[in-house]
Amino acid sequence: MKVINFAGQNSIINQFVAELRDRDYQQNRLLFRNNIRRIGEMMAFELSKTLNYEEKEVETPLATAHVNLPADDIVIATVLRAGLPFHEGFLNVFDHADNGFVSAYRMYTNREHTEVGVHTEYMAAPSVEGKTLVIVDPMLATGGSMAAAYEALLKTGTPRKVHIACVIAAPEGVEVVRQAVTDETTLWAAAIDPGMNEHKYIVPGFGDCGDLCYGEKL
Repeated sequence: MKVINFAGQNSIINQFVAELRDRDYQQNRLLFRNNIRRIGEMMAFELSKTLNYEEKEVETPLATAHVNLPADDIVIATVLRAGLPFHEGFLNVFDHADNGFVSAYRMYTNREHTEVGVHTEYMAAPSVEGKTLVIVDPMLATGGSMAAAYEALLKTGTPRKVHIACVIAAPEGVEVVRQAVTDETTLWAAAIDPGMNEHKYIVPGFGDCGDLCYGEKL
């Protein structure tokens, strides 16, 4: 699996991530969601450079223009609920893409909240057979939700190419995904942090993305 970590590059994405981490900035959910969305747009643009292209003719009012356009059929899939603004950022760029949604979320399996399981109960997705599948989820912590979403989506077909996109990843989650996907898969991360705490949250990370976007859940 190829891993692209934007934190190792000079990019405006670094500013957006720094703002997401800031506790004062997090008080405004609109600004927080907007930065998640903007990172999705920037990442989608970089990902677009890896697609297959073919020349097409476009008729202007004056003549015929020859342009190279993406030839891939793209499916953007996200893990509910935290992935929604990230998904929207990708969809703003790949506006002709089909879309899939998977409900896969963490559940603590012990009283101390140090062991995590993943529960998947809902999926709505088109066939990914022969398509370019882009799975987006802002937080790649344990990797369990992403692996579960990937396995669920494969039930609809075998994609030609798979991309995994996240805002913040932990090395543990990267390794879980590496074991779940094919060698040809590409993982895109705005930043890969050192690890997780005892409650399986990425450190330094920025907290619970779903809660910061939409409010705390029961």
